[in-house]
Amino acid sequence: MTNHKRIRPDHEIVALYLARDEEAIAATDTKYGGYLFTVAYNILHDPLDCEECRNDTYLKTWCTIPPKRPARLQAYLTRIIRCISVDRYRERTREKRIPSDMTVSLEELSESLASHGEWEIETAELGRCISDYVASLPRRRRLIFVCRYYCADPPGRIADMLGVTVSAVYKELGKIRAGLREHLEKEGFYL
Repeated sequence: MTNHKRIRPDHEIVALYLARDEEAIAATDTKYGGYLFTVAYNILHDPLDCEECRNDTYLKTWCTIPPKRPARLQAYLTRIIRCISVDRYRERTREKRIPSDMTVSLEELSESLASHGEWEIETAELGRCISDYVASLPRRRRLIFVCRYYCADPPGRIADMLGVTVSAVYKELGKIRAGLREHLEKEGFYL
């Protein structure tokens, strides 16, 4: 007999956290464990670090719900594991250069964000401007942007997810970066 765990809907998982029921962690792992591992792996490329980051994500989720009540549990978990993984990545790269999809995706994006002057950008204003641009993108391009530059998914994985060629993903990424550069210049961020 096969042991299948029931995959609970997000609202039930959040309710378990709110009730301080430890089953919330098991339900989160059943539904999102593999996904969270993948997000961490895209950044770290080390299975042991990814396991630790995933466990740290469950702990942070336990400690923050309540008082928070996320409307989109997957997005909430993604943000937590991404922050934890990026912190771990920074800690590791202080000592040596470690290649990852995070490094490659940020290098790609930096071409659109690189400044050629000695001026400082207000971080919050730049973040708002980038968010506005991403929100204005058609759904498919928005998905590609988030997968590549937020979740650090490699172009091959994005291509598989969308059922297109890797070349098509690279073309879309190029158009997205060019559009971002144009949008930032229109908003007064001269690059």
